[in-house]
Amino acid sequence: MLDVTQIESLDSDNMLGHIVSLPSQITQAWNHGMKLPLPEVSNISNIVILGMGGSAIGGSLLQTLVGPECKVPIISNRDYEIPYFVGPNSLVIALSYSGNTEETLTALESAQKQNAQVVSISTGGQISTLTQKNNGLSWVYDYKSQPRAALGYSLILPLVLLHRLGLARDFSVDIAETQNILTDQNSQLGAQSSLATNPAKRLAGQMLERIILVFAPEPLTPVARRWRGQIAENSKAWAQYEELPEMNHNSVVGIEQPESFIDKTFVLFMNSPAAHPRNQLRIDLTRQLFLGSGYNTDCITAQGKSRMAQMLSMVHYGDYVSLYLSIAYGIDPTPVQNIAWLKENLAESST
Repeated sequence: MLDVTQIESLDSDNMLGHIVSLPSQITQAWNHGMKLPLPEVSNISNIVILGMGGSAIGGSLLQTLVGPECKVPIISNRDYEIPYFVGPNSLVIALSYSGNTEETLTALESAQKQNAQVVSISTGGQISTLTQKNNGLSWVYDYKSQPRAALGYSLILPLVLLHRLGLARDFSVDIAETQNILTDQNSQLGAQSSLATNPAKRLAGQMLERIILVFAPEPLTPVARRWRGQIAENSKAWAQYEELPEMNHNSVVGIEQPESFIDKTFVLFMNSPAAHPRNQLRIDLTRQLFLGSGYNTDCITAQGKSRMAQMLSMVHYGDYVSLYLSIAYGIDPTPVQNIAWLKENLAESST
């Protein structure tokens, strides 16, 4: 089960190859970003990152990665509308892989009307034209994939931008550590590794035919969101995520009903050496509650010393799990037919 032959027979667009390429993606994106032109910005008091779906996750990860050491607040904005406070002292970074995401384009137009300082990051499309038309700067990269598979670019390019503008430190050492860890993970979690020795394949087996719940504290909450999205898009399966400690103040009470769902649910806890010690304790105690109620659970821990390595080691792990879960279901991981259907029908409506 889950051998190379089975994967190749279903993986029509080589999603596996994109997962394997994440270590090289982050280095290529850093090097590319260091060569691109810089915008002329001044008096930045806040950073707002626009995006949706596979592009927006880069902004969410960036917010958690850089936020604790950035002198100005960083906001991830996933909607048509933007906050009222966005204005001349805002740096707005618009992320759209295709450059044609309608929510991001609408939000960008609002940011321009509110006189924000704007940079867009895409592979081209309408967003590049719109940005330059209104005196913003467009950063363009070339990587052929689904948006969610270009995470190295949607995270690292805005990170390079902030570093070069003096809004974030130099992360090159962190990138080197992360690349080494992800390269090692490719050997451990890759398709050539047998089911008996591959934790990602075994975890996918635990999730098969179950609803999946993912719980994580900072700095892994955007990683849990990434897992939720990858399980949906790659595996075509239902997953949800919640944040610790917040879920200890509400959701933890709701684990008793309906009883018929308990044995059909799998609960995954994520831990990190960078998590607050009290949150690490909460993970252990919360897992005890779920186990006591009869749930199937597991707990995985991030690798690495740096915050970046811990976050991206777990992202990489989850990408493999979602791929193997799709193969276990006999599904091609790449197509996202429901998203395509929604876009087609939205395009037909003028409202």
